[in-house]
Amino acid sequence: MGSTDGFQYRALYPYRKEREEDIDLLPGDILVVSKGALQALGFKDGDEQTPNQIGWILGVNERTKQKGDFPGTYVEYVGPVKISVPSHRPRVQRPLPATPGASGCRLQEALEQGSPLLDLQEQFSPPEIAPPLLVKLVEAIEKKGLDSEMLYRTSGSELRQALRTDWTLGDLEPFDVHSLGEALRGYLQDLPSPVVPVSVHGDILRVLQEIPQPENCRKQLLLALESPAVPLQNTLTLQFLLRHLGKVSQQAESNSLHPRALGEIFGPLLLRLPGASPELSPDFSVLFLEILLQTKELELEQLPPALPPKPPKPKPSAASLANGNSVPLQDAEWYWGDISREEVNEKLRDTPDGTFLVRDASSKIQGEYTLTLRKGGNNKLIKIFHREGKYGFSEPLTFGSVVELITHYRHESLAQYNAKLDTRLLYPISKYQQDQVVKEDSVEAVGEQLKVYHQQYQDKSWEYDLLYEEYTRTSQELQMKRTAIEAFNETIKIFEEQCQTQEKCSKEYIERFRREGNEKEVQRILMNSEKLKSRITEIHDSKMKLEQDLKKQASENREIDKRMNSLKPDLMQLRKLRDQYLVWLTQKGARQKKINEWLGIKNETEDQYSMMDDEEELPHHEERTWYVGKINRLQAEEMLCGKRDGTFLIRESSQKGCYACSVVVDGDTKHCVIYKTATGYGFAEPYNLYASLKDLVLHYKHTSLVQHNDSLNVTLAHPVLSQPPAR
Repeated sequence: MGSTDGFQYRALYPYRKEREEDIDLLPGDILVVSKGALQALGFKDGDEQTPNQIGWILGVNERTKQKGDFPGTYVEYVGPVKISVPSHRPRVQRPLPATPGASGCRLQEALEQGSPLLDLQEQFSPPEIAPPLLVKLVEAIEKKGLDSEMLYRTSGSELRQALRTDWTLGDLEPFDVHSLGEALRGYLQDLPSPVVPVSVHGDILRVLQEIPQPENCRKQLLLALESPAVPLQNTLTLQFLLRHLGKVSQQAESNSLHPRALGEIFGPLLLRLPGASPELSPDFSVLFLEILLQTKELELEQLPPALPPKPPKPKPSAASLANGNSVPLQDAEWYWGDISREEVNEKLRDTPDGTFLVRDASSKIQGEYTLTLRKGGNNKLIKIFHREGKYGFSEPLTFGSVVELITHYRHESLAQYNAKLDTRLLYPISKYQQDQVVKEDSVEAVGEQLKVYHQQYQDKSWEYDLLYEEYTRTSQELQMKRTAIEAFNETIKIFEEQCQTQEKCSKEYIERFRREGNEKEVQRILMNSEKLKSRITEIHDSKMKLEQDLKKQASENREIDKRMNSLKPDLMQLRKLRDQYLVWLTQKGARQKKINEWLGIKNETEDQYSMMDDEEELPHHEERTWYVGKINRLQAEEMLCGKRDGTFLIRESSQKGCYACSVVVDGDTKHCVIYKTATGYGFAEPYNLYASLKDLVLHYKHTSLVQHNDSLNVTLAHPVLSQPPAR
């Protein structure tokens, strides 16, 4: 094996390849280019130091080992290097690289086993931009708003207390921005090693001490952070946090979080300097972050320069769109062509696991597509690769067309490709049947299908209710155990203090009794000391056992929560399907008695699904009879005072973006919140399904609210402003 001359370049900006011959870049990537490759393009010695003037350069990404073109405007020159030239040998089958995000799965497994947080290098890997836990917290905080004066200044929230023993993040929607902010600080505090590694602390302190001018100081700090001693994951995480904190400081007029204040809060968390050394004042941590945030436009946020020009690619012929299969790809019901990721998310919202569609890849490269699959209540994006007329999810590519690939996995589990995707492609989102939900063509067939959907919905509801009861019970037990552990800590502290006091005092007495020859008293003092130590050991053991039980139960509770979350989309979808089939049957004139038979409802009892002939005459159809707008709780109680049970009104809630239902129950007025969510209106998940307040009112005209609250055994029977029926 010989060697040849070459050059090294460092990537300054991320670049996602647009053509087959390109390679991906992330900031910090080292790229190696052969001197001969540049000379072949007509460049002379010295030109290698100005890559922005070269244009597209052929090289190898040391991190990814990809070989291909990258834009010279996205990199900086590092220096010369010797390149080893391997001897020729035939290519052999190579194992597939780890799927992006696999490190996140490892982190999830570690958390489920009750392990502490892993180092950043083990929490994620590029192309992810930051640890998934951190991204989830920051996105939730930014969604709630950054203008609160108490943002990042509170402590003692339930979320933070829970995260001390369990770093698995569930649904963050119920938590306010203050709790989320405290959780973010806790995450940085709980990391085994700081975001800014110890290996560059010396360089950073030297810069802070020797360079007084803020802008020059900032440039030198960024250079210090580009050191090879800083892992790529730490660099990406710091960049992600700086972007977020930059947004926070832009709202300083509202939240008072200027760069100095943010430095005081986050500086010691990012740059953990040893407090024991007087010369390493905590102020250096504060100053470090303050300087990085002071500039109006963070360098990390600057847009990359324009790409060098490339010759245009020829457009594919129409014949190629047949995709190598007798069924053209364009005719497949699940193929949606060039639609955005946002449109895909909307179409797959609240669909059951196994729902899927295919679209053109965002790279716009001819022959590449993206399969979006619903799994575990989330959308999974799977790239479909194409080379030399073959398609597949990974090497080797064996399918002759996209249609052939999708057809295969409609019958076989995707676990063949990825063990975590243990499902088939079950439910295509059809571009031809978006408005046609009911596919059967006869009343009898529709009724039988209604019966199936209704039974499935009841089974899922029963399963969800059991899980909810179990989740509530175990959550209460977990809270009790956390309280008990805190009590153990206090008890241990008291006993240890008592033990120290006894040891201090007993020495004097033991010496005195030994001088007096009173060995009996000496033995009594020593025995009492041993008993006290033994008691402390017992308390420690009990606490450890309780902590082990807590971790085990927390893991079980997370599993229950996962199962509940996976059931929600199925419940919503089945309910919608069932109700649409009911509407279709009613419109076709099906008799109520027959509908009741399909639903398994005895006709002599009140029917909550009944669509009776006089249904249209109900006052509930007139919003003015029950919607009273912006009135407060006391005004609502005055309006309902003395009314019969079931009299109700709907008003705006004091809770932003929500409404409130006030209803008379047992002669007293009760209030409950109506949530407005992406899936519709409702009193609680997974029942937030109604397209409008009117739909919700009409449903609960027949259905008791007791399913949401045991004290609300009542229906929305009488709108407060409706005229009473004539006697």
